[in-house]
Amino acid sequence: MHLLSKIIGISLVLWVAQLQAAEVQPAVKAAAEDKAEILEQKAADKDSLKAAPQTSPLSKAEVQAVDPAGKAPMDDAITCLSRTIYWEAKGGASEDMEAVANVVLNRLGRKEFPDTVCAVVKQGSEKSPCQFSWWCDGRPDQVEEESRYAVAKEIARKALNQQLPDRTNGALFFHDRSASVDWSKTYIKTKEIGSFKFYKPKSLAAR
Repeated sequence: MHLLSKIIGISLVLWVAQLQAAEVQPAVKAAAEDKAEILEQKAADKDSLKAAPQTSPLSKAEVQAVDPAGKAPMDDAITCLSRTIYWEAKGGASEDMEAVANVVLNRLGRKEFPDTVCAVVKQGSEKSPCQFSWWCDGRPDQVEEESRYAVAKEIARKALNQQLPDRTNGALFFHDRSASVDWSKTYIKTKEIGSFKFYKPKSLAAR
């Protein structure tokens, strides 16, 4: 009888712990999404005198709470950036993935592009061509390789925290090294990294 009481007690403790964890996870997710929104505003306004709201950097736990399985709707900065890094460069080295994140963040705050990560990623979906081909290729967007997605999410966290060095030298465009694209001739090539070539407009060449 004493043993049975212990077993019941342990089961109750575990059950309560599971309930608490289930309640905490959505709260952490919501807080992380709100924090990421402020951070993307700061990234977009980095050259402005306007003071953005203050917030602490995103933690690994906070980022993991958002879209942990890679199946959530694309409606927040963490998910949009992580999924773009994953689909554009999941087969490459971390340098490739970081460079893709650089391009997305470099576009924020420029008049030619939207001022949120998700809008940058989805730009062109209403009329061809899409800025990021994975978003309009007609294939499912859910994650297939959890380990690579974990790497993408960590890179997204650092990028939103502005803790990621710009490997691309300010690039706003890129294409696969194996592709030949006419538009690249109108830009300055800034860097070649792994599988990609990176570019920016000639008007920004001196920056």
